[in-house]
Amino acid sequence: MSLLTKSVDVPAFARTQLALLDLELQSEINETSGLISGTSPASLQRAGLAITNLVVSSQRTGLGGRTVLELAPDAATSSSGSTGELPEHGVRTGDIVLVAEQPAGSAKKREVRDLERKGARGVVIRIKRDAVAVAVDEDKEDATATFGGSSGSGSGSSARVWLVKLADDVTYRRMKQTMERLADMSESEYSAFTRVLFGLTTPSLVPSDLMNDAEFGDGKIEWFDPTLNESQKDAIRFALASKEIALIHGPPGTGKTHTLIELILQMVKRGLRVLVCGPSNISVDNIVERLSPHKVPILRLGHPARLLPSVLNHSLDVLTQTSEAGLIVKDVRSEMDAKQASIKKTRNGRERKAIYADLKELRKEYRERERRCVGTLVGGSKVVLATLHGAGGNQLRGEKFDVVIIDEASQALEAQCWVPLLSASKAVCAGDHLQLPPTVKSTNSKTKAKVTKEGDEKDKDGGIIKGASLETTLFDRLLKLHGSSIKRMLTTQYRMHEKIMRFPSDELYESRLVAADAVKERLLRDLPYEVQDTEDTSEPVIFIDTQGGDYPEKNEEEEDKEGKDGKGGGKKGSIRSLFGESKSNEMEAALVKQHVKKLVEAGVRPEDIAVVTPYNAQLGLLAPLKEAFPGIELGSVDGFQGREKEAVIVSLVRSNPEGEVGFLSEKRRLNVAMTRPKRSLVVVGDSETVRRGSKFLNNWMDWLENNADLRYVDAASIEA
Repeated sequence: MSLLTKSVDVPAFARTQLALLDLELQSEINETSGLISGTSPASLQRAGLAITNLVVSSQRTGLGGRTVLELAPDAATSSSGSTGELPEHGVRTGDIVLVAEQPAGSAKKREVRDLERKGARGVVIRIKRDAVAVAVDEDKEDATATFGGSSGSGSGSSARVWLVKLADDVTYRRMKQTMERLADMSESEYSAFTRVLFGLTTPSLVPSDLMNDAEFGDGKIEWFDPTLNESQKDAIRFALASKEIALIHGPPGTGKTHTLIELILQMVKRGLRVLVCGPSNISVDNIVERLSPHKVPILRLGHPARLLPSVLNHSLDVLTQTSEAGLIVKDVRSEMDAKQASIKKTRNGRERKAIYADLKELRKEYRERERRCVGTLVGGSKVVLATLHGAGGNQLRGEKFDVVIIDEASQALEAQCWVPLLSASKAVCAGDHLQLPPTVKSTNSKTKAKVTKEGDEKDKDGGIIKGASLETTLFDRLLKLHGSSIKRMLTTQYRMHEKIMRFPSDELYESRLVAADAVKERLLRDLPYEVQDTEDTSEPVIFIDTQGGDYPEKNEEEEDKEGKDGKGGGKKGSIRSLFGESKSNEMEAALVKQHVKKLVEAGVRPEDIAVVTPYNAQLGLLAPLKEAFPGIELGSVDGFQGREKEAVIVSLVRSNPEGEVGFLSEKRRLNVAMTRPKRSLVVVGDSETVRRGSKFLNNWMDWLENNADLRYVDAASIEA
């Protein structure tokens, strides 16, 4: 196919992304606002989206001059008895949340919405067993006066509040602005780099034999880590030699981040200025942690609330306090702290309002001094790290970088990648397009011929690309556009026993993966602590086959109908239906529990075991494992991407006469599930149902039957 037929109409691409992003944001907003006004606080807490019955126990000035509220369980309603601990919840550090006065059980929708409007948005910065701390958005600080001003004395005079997770519209705003800029560019404004990324020109040729290259060949590069394997060195040479774009394909356990660290150090050594981005804070912090021992001047941009504690020393907020320029900022902060403390002593709302007005002025001064300080720090940094959308903040406006490196590029929306790429001249993207793509919530994630009314108008001048989907990442699109000439793959993996690695390697990675000597034969019985040599600790792959349909799956709706109380069941169903129709399988849950028990009895520590399943309803059935074996980890397959454990048990759940497998047929999801373990993979499932789902599933079932330690279910032992 000639290049011209493969090239992308850039304005149409940008408009398509805008239409898809609108759909996505709308579905996220509908989900959260519908939840808040349409679902009781208790139901939202059960679903892991809220924490109820809290009071503001203290208020202080945090990093960046932000007001921090400490929220603790209300002693008057504490269901946790005298312990004062938070109930089980799904709120995580870095979540964007609403803190608002909690509606009464009898509150009407309008009243709930009113309380929501008066609430304060913020970011969760710390979670302890007995409290959660939230850094409140500037423009909502005076809202905190309505529900926490006179707290701290324990007098019970503060209002009862709750905290609910929200959609993150900042990310969408940045992506939209970037796509609008791209849509409005004339072709003469496209950089050579942009032209390559849309197939308007071909990438510059890289010498085919880099090993003998005069600049990057063997012996020409002094490695910071000489223990790198050949595929890692090859990927680094290729990324250094590429003029516009290089893709580094890192299958599970192949040391992708380790390779990127060496690449960054090599680039800095060559005098290049590097911007490093990732889709999530954790992906960026991971790089900061590994870069910091190398004493390179690095700067981490981002809300301090969302950074790992170990990374804070490199964060802009901390550096603005510890640098010389930052010391001038400190006295303003002390004054702000004094004002925050005086809020507790106020007698009425008027006094509180006056203090908030003073705080607003002080914050203005703080910001102005901080801005000057920030300019100095950013300008002097060789390596700047930020999330993809964080790279669109004011701090980087006008800053120029020689290279943009994007880690986990296959988990990022393409529009997100363009936030740092629009002003770039070279990029290196690392990821694995054969694992799960970014999560897309809008059910209509593919564009139809007509997307929106707005879309109809735009159809006249360039149109919208039909069939486009947010799930198609930049990594996917570039591979399809330019082929494997722009990619290098890492081939030595340091995680899995050779047998665990074998099927994904043969089926997905062209049989190119090689298990490193240190890992290829290690089993649970070889753990560095005492583990008995049993049939469960001496086999790397076990398949517990429930074939025959004797143990069928259940829908959540069926479970609700079976509930004793009709009303209660209905309500439970309504909250569950918010998360789609999930499946569970009681027999598989029992088999998983039995296997975990045997592993722990053999000496395997619960914290070295994970149970993963594609279905949230199944996780609900497995929840008692956490009490029975403290330290064990339970998770969805999607949530476990990027993680690893010594032993992983996968419950496939699906078992029905029709051979329906739903989203189990997504091979990228299965790839994630089967590549998490180091020493032991245990698959529990019904081979008769599962093999009918797809060719990939059929091949996997065949492989397991021929290569795994195959076990059939002894129903009597389970029932006993």
